[in-house]
Amino acid sequence: MEIVGHLIDGKNVTENTATMPLTNPATGIQASELALASAEQTRGAIEAASKAYPSWRATLPVKRAQVMFRFKSLLEEHLTDIGYLIGREHGKIPHDAEGEVRRGIENVEFACFAPEILKGEFSKNVGPGIDSWSEFQPLGVAAGITPFNFPVMVPLWMYPLAIVCGNTFVLKPSEKDPSAALYVAKLAHEAGLPNGVLNVVNGGKEVVDVLLTDPAIKAISFVGSTPVAESVYNKATSEGKRCQALGGAKNHAIIMPDADLPNAVKALTGAAFGSSGERCMAISVAVVVGQQTAKDLVTNLKTEMSGLRVGGPQNNNNDFGPLISAEHKQKVISLIESAEAEGAELVVDGRSPKLSDEDRGFFLGGTLIDKVKPEMTCYRNEIFGPVLCVVHVDNLEKAMELVSEHEYGNGACLFTRDGEAARHFSDNVEAGMVGINVPLPVPVSYHSFGGWKRSMFGDLSAYGPDGVRFYTRRKTITQRWPSHSTKETTRFSFPAS
Repeated sequence: MEIVGHLIDGKNVTENTATMPLTNPATGIQASELALASAEQTRGAIEAASKAYPSWRATLPVKRAQVMFRFKSLLEEHLTDIGYLIGREHGKIPHDAEGEVRRGIENVEFACFAPEILKGEFSKNVGPGIDSWSEFQPLGVAAGITPFNFPVMVPLWMYPLAIVCGNTFVLKPSEKDPSAALYVAKLAHEAGLPNGVLNVVNGGKEVVDVLLTDPAIKAISFVGSTPVAESVYNKATSEGKRCQALGGAKNHAIIMPDADLPNAVKALTGAAFGSSGERCMAISVAVVVGQQTAKDLVTNLKTEMSGLRVGGPQNNNNDFGPLISAEHKQKVISLIESAEAEGAELVVDGRSPKLSDEDRGFFLGGTLIDKVKPEMTCYRNEIFGPVLCVVHVDNLEKAMELVSEHEYGNGACLFTRDGEAARHFSDNVEAGMVGINVPLPVPVSYHSFGGWKRSMFGDLSAYGPDGVRFYTRRKTITQRWPSHSTKETTRFSFPAS
């Protein structure tokens, strides 16, 4: 059986102290075996990155950018192969998997602008014959810990930018679907990365503990659940490391009475059920203003959902695939059951979807739950499955209160034709990413991605301008070349211009 290993100092490593099965979630059958890195192997990857750092830091930014240009080209060339690996271990349908990769490629494109994004600031004559400027210098070795739901895109949020800024990198992908991330890292080496600049170690807690405590690691990027994000952030910062840790979400879509309802229904269907709801920007709550609006929305959603196609990645006509594991499927089912028990109305039940004979994995169909209350378990918790809850309110202010009072503040959107309402919402809602008639307000690569409150721990968001600042540190130089004819006097006060 195929063994999925590690990439350490440019070498494929499969030696291991333990293994775990990698299961195809669409079939429930083991697809391959994952080698779990030991603490010693993880430290070996960090050592390789440390040794590669001085030379890579000294490489001209334009040369680093040229590697990124070649990397981008290779990603596009191998798009279908990468999508296949995502489908085999995650279950994404090819159109969804390739969409993920393309969004990741956008971050590589941003990294291609290294000479521009690393330009400092310069001020001439800040004092008599004195110039001052700032430079943005790399940190050293950075690390990334990434989730199962976007096995290619999220790593590409991290290491292309970290590397193009002059750092070296150690990546720990999710142990549930690591093959695509490993394959893409090998393409980065094919593009011209020197050995040791990018390393991949697969494993669990043992690997994470080393990354969080090894003094050679200067910065940690993390994406995952809120409890783990908070733990990673606290441990990393206590060890003196920089850390950005992105956690969970409960993204709301507010539907106003004046909204373009057909557009809102189609947008909500894609945003709630795409990727089986396993994405941190999924819309899991529709907050509907007015009883008639709620009735119309639920009726139209029920009709739209009747055409959803659920199945495995072998059929590109399917809309979405399985959940990642049997355990996660059961967790989502338990939240659906809690909604029924607590008095919500189950309008569309996805617990027994119609499937083909070959689809015997961890499938749930789209589920619509109406008349959900804020105190219900299904509202308070992140579901991370193909489930949309509908909450009724009387006005926009009540809707915004729900968004702003939730412990998560990742994303929120508003469907309306009213520009004044849209402006008020975007100015005042307590969420880090906001959409107006846009259900998934995921920032493009030259902006930055990050939520508020317990959706994000750290001061700098992922990728874009914040990513550049996260993977660099500012150094300010003040310089003077006095003339031979200058007569110096001793100063005891603080100098001023």
